[in-house]
Amino acid sequence: MCTAIKRLAAVTIYGILLSGCIPTGKPVSPFAMTNELVVITVAHTDNFYIDSEGHYSGITYDLVNEFAAEIGLEIRFIIMLEVESALAALHRHQAHLAIGLDIPEHQTSRFILGPVYLHTHHQIAFNASRSEPKDIQQLVGKHVKVPAGSTHENQLQRMKTEIPDLTWSAVPQSSETLLAKLDKGKIDYTVADSLHIKKANHFYPKVRGAFELDVSVSRWIFPKYTEKLLIDRVSEFFERIEQEGVLGQLLDSYNGPYHQLSPGDIYFFKNKIHSRLPELKPYFFQAARITGIDWRLLAALAYQESHWNPKAKSPTGVSGIMMLTRETARRMGIKNLTDSRLNILAGARYLKLLKEKLPESVSEPDRTWMALAAYNQGYGRIIDARALAKRFNLNPDLWIDLKKMLPLLNKQHYAEEIKYGHARGDEAVTLTNSVRAYYEILKRVTP
Repeated sequence: MCTAIKRLAAVTIYGILLSGCIPTGKPVSPFAMTNELVVITVAHTDNFYIDSEGHYSGITYDLVNEFAAEIGLEIRFIIMLEVESALAALHRHQAHLAIGLDIPEHQTSRFILGPVYLHTHHQIAFNASRSEPKDIQQLVGKHVKVPAGSTHENQLQRMKTEIPDLTWSAVPQSSETLLAKLDKGKIDYTVADSLHIKKANHFYPKVRGAFELDVSVSRWIFPKYTEKLLIDRVSEFFERIEQEGVLGQLLDSYNGPYHQLSPGDIYFFKNKIHSRLPELKPYFFQAARITGIDWRLLAALAYQESHWNPKAKSPTGVSGIMMLTRETARRMGIKNLTDSRLNILAGARYLKLLKEKLPESVSEPDRTWMALAAYNQGYGRIIDARALAKRFNLNPDLWIDLKKMLPLLNKQHYAEEIKYGHARGDEAVTLTNSVRAYYEILKRVTP
């Protein structure tokens, strides 16, 4: 688990205010004299939202929690419905900083802008059963909805100056909710982050992205006369998470799984979830109880390996649902590779063994991703990739760095210099990414 995620438990979130009005009361206490960090935002931003399990989530949310943990303060979030109201409250120092706000160009001089940590591409989303729009003019007269107070609404506002007939509805709903409605044909179009559209396609097969509207940046915003102490601490924080790879870990945790599967992959996987998985669930449950590994991760790995076919075989000699070698099966204590229960249990135990072999310096979720890569190509390949990471001044404990090194094992120049020699390291990266994507789908569609 990356540092930012590990520290979430150390932060107390309280005092959530859901209001469309400017909060009343005096300005917040100076940063040097406060016991809480007051953060203002608006509802339904792309990177600060309520996830499928009802928890606050998003890259921006994780970052502000990491910062609060670092400085030893609790957080009080003020969540409003309008950007204008949020900026007005911030201008009156009724919060220490704001997150998730799209600040108009003419207002930037009223505030201090923090470092940019994310670039977001905004697309028009449409239903694939209808024709793809080619430009903004084709949205005129259509049923368009966007989250109220969002960056997307502000983008359409700017475009309306050039296309006066452009209309839309701003609703108190998240992009995910609107993409679900788009999939069902309840609206014609919406605007969403391109990554959210890619994610949505894993769960809503008719959702597609059309042309790009704009690119925006994410950064924290501070009142004009914020103390230098707070600004310095924020600058030091972003420098640290950049150097230590925490920011990259966060981006990978949200973006990593969603660039691997094709619509066909997703379609066949969902069919198998209904037709094949129910019979195998008890075996995955048992393996999860014994190993402590989420049964959905085991199921995702098994699907990637064999499509849940107990009779699967490969030319390289691996077989069964978890596609084990006979040597691995022997080490895990099973003889009959076609026995689904035993094969799944052996595969789960082997994955656990690989996780335990990794150095203590590797934290979750990187430990799991590296173990998946080792499951595909062998633990020795992880040792070689870690050696290469050190040679290139990368962090061998981070998956985002290690996955850059694994494909190099396939190149003769490097294969001659490493301990275990040539390997198809790119296949290990592909397997890991695919398993992560299947895992995300299973987390959404199964309890």
